[in-house]
Amino acid sequence: MDGYRGLGIERVFTHALGARTIRRISDVFTGPTEDSMNTVEEYKQNKHPLDVVEDVKEYAEEGLSFEEIEERAGGGEWERLKWAGMYSHGRKGDYFMMRTKVPGGYLSPEQAEVIGEVAEEYAVAPEEFGGEEQNDIWGDAFMDITTRQDIQKHWIRVEDVPDIWETYGEVDLTTIQGCGDGARNVLGCPAAGLDDHECFDAQPVIDAVSDYFTGNREYANLPRKFKMTITGCKHDCGQSQINDVGLTPARKEIDGEQHYGFHCKVGGGLSDGPRMATEMDVFVLPEHAVEFCRAIAQTFKELGDRNNRGVCRMRYLVQQLGTEEFEAAVRRRCEVDLPEQGVDLTEGYTGDHVGVHDQKQDGLKYVGFNVITGRMGGDEFAEAARAAKEYGTDEASIRLATDQNFLITHIPEENLGELLNEPFARKYEHDPGPFSRGAVGCTGSEFCNYGIIETKNRVYRWAKALDRRIDTPDDLDVVRMHMSGCSASCAQPQIADIGFRGETVNVDDPEGTTNEEGDNIVEGMDFGLGGALGSDNEFLDWVENAVPASAVIPALEELFAAYSDEREDEERFYDWCRRVDNDRLRSVMRRADANVAGGTAHETGGRGGRADSD
Repeated sequence: MDGYRGLGIERVFTHALGARTIRRISDVFTGPTEDSMNTVEEYKQNKHPLDVVEDVKEYAEEGLSFEEIEERAGGGEWERLKWAGMYSHGRKGDYFMMRTKVPGGYLSPEQAEVIGEVAEEYAVAPEEFGGEEQNDIWGDAFMDITTRQDIQKHWIRVEDVPDIWETYGEVDLTTIQGCGDGARNVLGCPAAGLDDHECFDAQPVIDAVSDYFTGNREYANLPRKFKMTITGCKHDCGQSQINDVGLTPARKEIDGEQHYGFHCKVGGGLSDGPRMATEMDVFVLPEHAVEFCRAIAQTFKELGDRNNRGVCRMRYLVQQLGTEEFEAAVRRRCEVDLPEQGVDLTEGYTGDHVGVHDQKQDGLKYVGFNVITGRMGGDEFAEAARAAKEYGTDEASIRLATDQNFLITHIPEENLGELLNEPFARKYEHDPGPFSRGAVGCTGSEFCNYGIIETKNRVYRWAKALDRRIDTPDDLDVVRMHMSGCSASCAQPQIADIGFRGETVNVDDPEGTTNEEGDNIVEGMDFGLGGALGSDNEFLDWVENAVPASAVIPALEELFAAYSDEREDEERFYDWCRRVDNDRLRSVMRRADANVAGGTAHETGGRGGRADSD
C-alpha cells in the first residue's frame, strides 16, 4: 500500500466537523472550586491564554520591558505567554525563548531556510551577555532541535515577535501553542513516506490533528500539556510509549475488507512520575483520527485534575481510572465508531535515522545528520535547507528527529557525494561515534528557569571525549546518553542507556569550600542505567545519586570496560546493565580514580516550580 500521502485533509476532518458540540454525559465532574484550583488555573480563568497573542503585539508596538508587561497584565502573564510559544529567559531579563512547532518534524526547504534565517537575525545575544562569544562552542545566533521535533531559539525580544510571526506566516510556520496546557507538537516518524519499514505514511493525519488543535480555544485550556504521537512506522519512531496519546500502525478486517489504521496507547510520560503508556482496545481509521484525539482531549478536559498541578498530567488520570474505564469514557465522548483492536504492526523501537539510507523511491537516498544536543547555528541550518534544494529533487525536505538530529531527503544517488562534502555535512556527521550519535541534552541552566546544571556544552564535550576514550564493540553503533538539568526529564533520561538528572552536590572536601557554612558545592547529577523503549521497554534505574560531574567520565570508563569483558552474544549496553544488579554496577563505578560516591545532594530550594518540558 502506497500509504495515505494522497489522503486529503478535507476527508480526514470529515468526522470532526460536528465535534464542537459536546454532549452531556453521565460522568460526574464538578471541576475545581476557587478555593482548590491551583495558581495556573486561576491565571487561565482570569484571561483565556490564547488572548495573549494579541497582547504580545501591543507589548511589541509599545516596546515594553518585562517589568512593564507585569505591571500591565500581572504575574500570570508569564504563564499565558507560553500559549504564544514564549518562555521568559531564565535569569537573563527582557528576553524570551521561542518555540516553533514542526508537526511530525516535516519541513520544506523553504520553511527550514526561514527558521535558520530568523535565528541568524533575531536569536542574537546582547553584548552585556557575551554577544557573538556568548557560548564557547556555538557562539551566537544558534537554534536547538528538541526531543519533540520542535525548534527553539533564544534571545528573542518582544518587539521582534510580530516580525517573526509575519515571516513565519509566509511559509506556514507557527509558534502558537508551542507551550502551555494544550496540544503540543504532534510527533511522527521523521522518515514518513520514505522507508520500507512503514505500513503507511501518517504525515497527513499528523497535519490534520495538529491543524485541528492549534488555535482551537475549546481545547487550549486543558488541565496540563497534551502530547500526541502518530506514526505509520513499524519501528515506533514517534515514541508512543511515553506520550499521552500514541497512535501506531495496525490492520483490521472490516466488512470483509482489510483496512490500515491505528492502535492506541494512552497515559505515557516521564518527569517525576514516569509511566509507560497502556493499550486501549480500539482500532482507529485514519479518517477518524481527528475525532478520536478530540474525544481523548475532551475526556482529559472534563475529568483531569486541576487542583494539584504536580499530578494533573493525563497519565495520572489513566492510572487512577484504569485503562479500561478511561477507554469507556473516551468511547462515550467519541462521535465515530471505534472497533476493537486488529492486528498490531509495530515491531520494535528505532528512533535513530543517522546515516545514509535508501528510500523506497528508486535511486533516492535520505541522510540523517548527527547534531549533538540538537544545537547548531541558524546559518548552518539555512545552508542545509539550501543544500536540500540544490542536491535534492522537487520533493526534498528537512525532517527533525526526536533524538535532536535532522534528515535531508530525496537525494539522487549521483548527488550524494557533493551533499556530504558541504561544510555543514562534514561538521554534523552522518557516521559519528556511538556516544555522539546518542547524545541528548536539555536547555539546562544556561537559559532555563529550572535548570540546576549546565547541559549543552557538557554533553557535547563529554560525547566527543567518550568517543575518543572508550573502545566500544564494533556492532554497538549508538549509546544513548541523555542529560536533563533538573528532574523534569526534558532530555528523556529515563529511556536512555545512560541517564543524568542534574543536582548540586555537596562534596566532602573542606579545602574547596564555596559558602560561609563551609560546604563545597559543585555541579553533579543522579546517574541512571538501563533504560530503553520498544518490545523490551523499561525505565532506567537511578543507580548512584549525587555524583560530582568530574567523576562521571571515569565511572563510565569503568562501566564500559566491565561491559566489554562480560558482554554476551551482541548484548546491548542497557541489557547488560539490567542483567548485572545495581550493587555490582555501583561497585564497578566506584573503581574509578574519582570521587564517584563522595557527595550528597545539596538542598538549594531550587529556582522555583517545575520545568515545562517540550
